[in-house]
Amino acid sequence: MHCLDDCFNSGLSNFECIVIDNASSDSTASVLASRPENITTISNNINLGCAKSWNQGIKTSTGDWVIILNNDVRMPKDSLSKMMLAAIEHNFDVISPAMREGILNYNLTEYAELFINSMRNVSRKRTANGACFAVKREVFDKIGLFDENFQIGQYEDADFFRRCKLHKISMGITGRSFIHHYGSSTQCLVQETSGNYAKINQLYHRKKWNLGFFKRHLERYKEQFILKCWSYLEYYSKGHTLLEKFRNGRLYYH
Repeated sequence: MHCLDDCFNSGLSNFECIVIDNASSDSTASVLASRPENITTISNNINLGCAKSWNQGIKTSTGDWVIILNNDVRMPKDSLSKMMLAAIEHNFDVISPAMREGILNYNLTEYAELFINSMRNVSRKRTANGACFAVKREVFDKIGLFDENFQIGQYEDADFFRRCKLHKISMGITGRSFIHHYGSSTQCLVQETSGNYAKINQLYHRKKWNLGFFKRHLERYKEQFILKCWSYLEYYSKGHTLLEKFRNGRLYYH
């Protein structure tokens, strides 16, 4: 529940906190009920997956912005308010914070402060990250909600961001806000009991967007080239990148 603690320390005021309990088998329900904050809990008898659950939350919410947040995220103080200020400043209708993935083997508060001091004026356009992203409600009105044909998780965010690009929705990642993402913690547990849904989602995504061998490889090479350009320019000018990953005992810059 550290993620919830961080939400109520994120600098946002007058916000709705909506938690989707996707048929949890641990003490999640009782812990949520015992919290002093005003939390709206939607409890599902079965795991409906990300797309359907996110849509439940969106339909329940009433604000002008909706923030989609994974539960395996830690956030320093005021991180979400800083992200929303950046959205207004850059006129982004979909926005994500900068992020480090992997084990939390550093002081998050101190690192975030140093990171933001260096990266506050850095942003990447036409991209976002599925672990944490804010969407202006009018975007859903224009392009629709998440595609519920995707099972459990994976590719529903990629599908949504693809639709945003096609409709010329302004998207970006900002260096004015920084979070930590453990990385697919829930997915690893769910995969043990829910079958090969990732492969099913991948095939559905390819079929939906007519992504044959050559088209998807061309897209991949283009994305990798742009990513390398971003990471190179950011690292050699600022010493950081908007996406950092710690794996195999080393910090990588993406």
